[in-house]
Amino acid sequence: MSTRVELCNVDGRASLACEGRVIDIEARSGGNFSSDPMSVLGRWDDLCDWAQVQRPHESDALIDPARLGPCVPRPRQLFAIGLNYRDHANEAGLQIPEQPMVFTKFPSCLAGPRTTIALGSESVDFEIELVVVIGCKAHGVSEAHALEHVAGYCVGQDISDRKLQFASVPPQFSLAKSCPAYGPLGPTLVASRHVEPSAVALHCDVNGTRMQSGKSSDMIFPVPTIIEYLSRHCELFPGDVIFTGTPSGVGSMRKPRQYLKPGDLIRSEIPGLGVLENRCVAR
Repeated sequence: MSTRVELCNVDGRASLACEGRVIDIEARSGGNFSSDPMSVLGRWDDLCDWAQVQRPHESDALIDPARLGPCVPRPRQLFAIGLNYRDHANEAGLQIPEQPMVFTKFPSCLAGPRTTIALGSESVDFEIELVVVIGCKAHGVSEAHALEHVAGYCVGQDISDRKLQFASVPPQFSLAKSCPAYGPLGPTLVASRHVEPSAVALHCDVNGTRMQSGKSSDMIFPVPTIIEYLSRHCELFPGDVIFTGTPSGVGSMRKPRQYLKPGDLIRSEIPGLGVLENRCVAR
């Protein structure tokens, strides 16, 4: 039986999460694969072939979520898609876009699945997202072949400072979504062979109250369309990250608005991909 392939980042080292334990990839492979998570993403198909026959030993450490960093720590490019769920466009009272609305989060915002988030203002919002990670170079890729270029999927939170985002006209997105730890990611990167990206559920709770609940089938532009569109204009590289948009229920669209406060716990879950739990603190 093949092992489910899940890449994780344990204290900066590329590891496999398997049966509640972590397998250090460099040590187990005898140096055939690097300890650097970005390096193994550059050999993704080879890694998956090797990883699917690995089993944990009793000497392998148990998974400790507190030791996990972002499963993709240093992507060359980090794309994000705005207004990509129909229910979110409806709650915002905005027209359905005719093409993907692309912006970026700067890679320095990425954080682990248990990292605390220092709030930059009294208007910081939450946005659970399905995150796509590219597994091989893609340029001019068709929708029909787009998923062949995906390494895997994970859970992401697009933390957004609405005060900074709408501080001027026109609004700016990237800086407001790129403060330290404004991009929790993980807990593992689940290989694409185990995931159907058009059929996942997304749930976000704050302090135990369900705030967002959506399905990726509600995306305006599904994953293959996003990859086709981005690769038409840009060259995509192994390890590049794409935040694919958020469903309805964000704090800025609620009446009254419901922003994050110090002490709040954000729980972001995509069944089959895992859970992020991030505590908010005052900056």
